[in-house]
Amino acid sequence: MKIFGKDFSAYIKFQKTILLMILVVGFLRLGLSLGGLPVSTVKWFSITTAMFIGVVYYSIRVYTARFGSYRHLLPLMLIQGLTGQTVTIIGIAIAIYTNTDNIFSISEYSHAVPGKSWMHAGAHIVLGGIVLPLMWWPIAALIMFVTKKIASQPGQKTKSAVA
Repeated sequence: MKIFGKDFSAYIKFQKTILLMILVVGFLRLGLSLGGLPVSTVKWFSITTAMFIGVVYYSIRVYTARFGSYRHLLPLMLIQGLTGQTVTIIGIAIAIYTNTDNIFSISEYSHAVPGKSWMHAGAHIVLGGIVLPLMWWPIAALIMFVTKKIASQPGQKTKSAVA
């Protein structure tokens, strides 16, 4: 499947390190919570922070690695958003099936809906997997714009000028 002229696999290959980081942080968060560590400890392992690191990284690397343009940032944001939310939904599903709260189902993080509910899981698909990446895309585009301006400053040595 092609997205903006690139195979889906190219996006995955480009962002594999960040996706792996998101998965490790997410499952570490879930495992520590299931293992009984207090929320005050587990909350330091943040999927959102890992994803934001990805936003900044992609914003710079898409241009400097010549991976693509502004439009190529959007699939990267969506893929990483859905990856992070998948871990969260797994945590919510575990809470539903075991009827035991974990870091992903406690009221502190589920806000207006019951934490152990499919409505909460669905909200993570829509809000966390789609809306949040759409909100991050303009931020990523702005960072890419600044990266382009800095990289094209007169007097700056580029790879071709050094070689």
